[in-house]
Amino acid sequence: MFQGETAITIDDKGRLAIPIAYRDLVARDCGNVLMSVYNPYEHGSLWLYPLAEWERVRDQVNALPSAIRANRIAQLKLVGAATRLEPDGNGRVLLPGSQRSAAGIEKKAVLVGMGRKLELWSEQAHLAQIRQSIGEGEINEGLLGLNL
Repeated sequence: MFQGETAITIDDKGRLAIPIAYRDLVARDCGNVLMSVYNPYEHGSLWLYPLAEWERVRDQVNALPSAIRANRIAQLKLVGAATRLEPDGNGRVLLPGSQRSAAGIEKKAVLVGMGRKLELWSEQAHLAQIRQSIGEGEINEGLLGLNL
């Protein structure tokens, strides 16, 4: 569904213009609704899910026992902080200031299509991720089976 990366500018009001390549997809396949949540694994990014995909994730996360700390953190970041984003007539969505601030997303950002969701990265955090390489000790069976 979503793929590729796009440099994005967040305007002074905290709005993000959805790239033209995604606007029809968001309108048609996502019901013109995205859900913004924190990335539970890495600082510096937000995840933007189509509503139906987020509902599937929400139900899985809410089914986890909240007495376990990691589950509670996932529930807080993926369900408790979820914000509905609906593009305006110009294809812009207003990102919550609290989410932008917590993720360190300022004026320059990068939107990355990751299949079922979009990831919005601060420019610096994205650059740090891209500059990382997979070390020999990190290669697992799944990676070994890829023909890249």
